[in-house]
Amino acid sequence: MTSKISRSILLVSLLVFLATLSIIMVASYSYFSGVQKEQLAIESELAAQGVALSGDEYLQAFDDEEYRITWIAQDGSVLFDNKASSGGMENHLEREEIKDAFATGYGESQRYSNTLSERFLYSARLLPDGTVVRVSHAQLTPWSLLLGFAQPICFLILLALILSYWLASRLSKRITAPINRIDPDKPETYIHNDEYQEISPLLIKMTQQIQKDQAELEKTSRIRQEFTANVSHELKTPLQVISGYAELMEQGLAKEEDIVPFSRKIHNESQRMTKLVEDIIDLTKLDSGGQDQQKEPVDLFQIAGNAVDSLRPVADSKMIELTLKGEVAPMNGLPQVLYGILYNLCDNAIKYSPEGSHVEVAVQDHTSQILLTVKDDGIGIPEEHQARIFERFYRVDKSRSKEAGGTGLGLSIVKHGAMIHNASIDLKSAPGEGTEITVRFPKN
Repeated sequence: MTSKISRSILLVSLLVFLATLSIIMVASYSYFSGVQKEQLAIESELAAQGVALSGDEYLQAFDDEEYRITWIAQDGSVLFDNKASSGGMENHLEREEIKDAFATGYGESQRYSNTLSERFLYSARLLPDGTVVRVSHAQLTPWSLLLGFAQPICFLILLALILSYWLASRLSKRITAPINRIDPDKPETYIHNDEYQEISPLLIKMTQQIQKDQAELEKTSRIRQEFTANVSHELKTPLQVISGYAELMEQGLAKEEDIVPFSRKIHNESQRMTKLVEDIIDLTKLDSGGQDQQKEPVDLFQIAGNAVDSLRPVADSKMIELTLKGEVAPMNGLPQVLYGILYNLCDNAIKYSPEGSHVEVAVQDHTSQILLTVKDDGIGIPEEHQARIFERFYRVDKSRSKEAGGTGLGLSIVKHGAMIHNASIDLKSAPGEGTEITVRFPKN
């Protein structure tokens, strides 16, 4: 940051210096051009007086190499020129300064000289005998002025570079010194300090972000601890049951007629543990945000059909009518995750619906989104529990949940799967009136 500020200050200083130098050069050129014109006018006045008094003798004695003097007759022919042979020169009657001199007694102009291949300033005066004397001088150019000032300009540029670098280095360090002194873990201690007044909004945001991060860390830590405790508890219960029944059978304390029920109980509890482990693995994958999986074109209606077909035997065993309606709904998604959302929503609806009820799955394809709705005639969810049912291992009625065989992770899997697809979840439920869950998938 210090080097960036230093470079910026140095660049600004050089730009200001160059701009100032350019203005000075323009002003100097304008000033020297004016002086040159005034001097030329004086020289033409002196030359006119000399020619009027001495005529050709004055011209022959004129030895100033800087000025060019020309004597023009009334018909425009050149009588004398100290830089070129007058015999081969063209008629000057149409020259601007000559025309003005014949008309008003004085004329001046500036143009490129074909004879000497330079740009000249011209000053012409009318003599008493009707002839004209013209004095000219090579015009000062910006480049000639710049070359004349080359040495002092180079010195000034070098001095400006040294001073700019020194000042930029000092200023950048002075600007960044207070920032470098900030303790990033305690930005709130600098908010009301006058030295940090300009960056107080940044310090406030840093403080808020730190507080937010701390809250998130505490929440994550709490969730992790709760998750670990819940997993331990959920695994401990079936393990105790399996261990208890297995011990009875091993020690021969189980009656012959109890062997089959005990084995069935051991099998059910092991299945429950397997399902719990599978849900934990699925949830762990979803926690990564599906970054290791590539979304692909899928038909949500077809996936819903597969989930319904898988759960139909379970629904039939409870005499629950499981139906699917809707239409083809193409979208980009993760097939396994979408299947998990549908499976868990339907499985949950079947588990908590009484025998002889109805579970309906609907898929609707709208212009900007796809709606997945699972509706049941089950026990419903009290309002005070609705905000937490998507938390891991959260159960509205623990005793009923265990009777139904749930792991407490199904709706959490639904929530994380929806987040991966940027979908939102709507819940409508009331005790004794069933539950309707709608997942809204935006179209990409």
